[in-house]
Amino acid sequence: MRLHDLKPAEGARKERKRVGRGIGSGLGKTSGRGHKGQKARSGGNIRPGFEGGQMPLTRRLPKRGFTNIFKKEYAIVNLSLLDNFEDGTVVTPELLIEKGIIKKIKDGVKILGSGDLNKKLTVKAHKFSKSAVDKIESVGGKAEVI
Repeated sequence: MRLHDLKPAEGARKERKRVGRGIGSGLGKTSGRGHKGQKARSGGNIRPGFEGGQMPLTRRLPKRGFTNIFKKEYAIVNLSLLDNFEDGTVVTPELLIEKGIIKKIKDGVKILGSGDLNKKLTVKAHKFSKSAVDKIESVGGKAEVI
């Protein structure tokens, strides 16, 4: 295969719809819009969720609960993932991003105690669960709150 042999996949390119170009095109006269009515007119469309005047579904359903706008969302890391680091490493949120364990810090990083830790690490994070602190300190490591 050479550069001049390349072609788009079958069905990848679509012909432009040329409307109002005579009866033989199949899209002449009304240009595929049918006769009269709201959708036949320029600017004639209805907003999403409009049900023709019937009470919309969003208003028929009861409201429940609320969203706390002050809620903090933490990036969660289990201890089993920290076992991949070398002995004596200082684990920081930046290092976790660099290694691809978390994608972004959000409101902070929380270390949870799921899994086992066999290496002596200094872990710096915004929050720790009690079990995580116990497991880190039991192998001789340190859990530091940032």
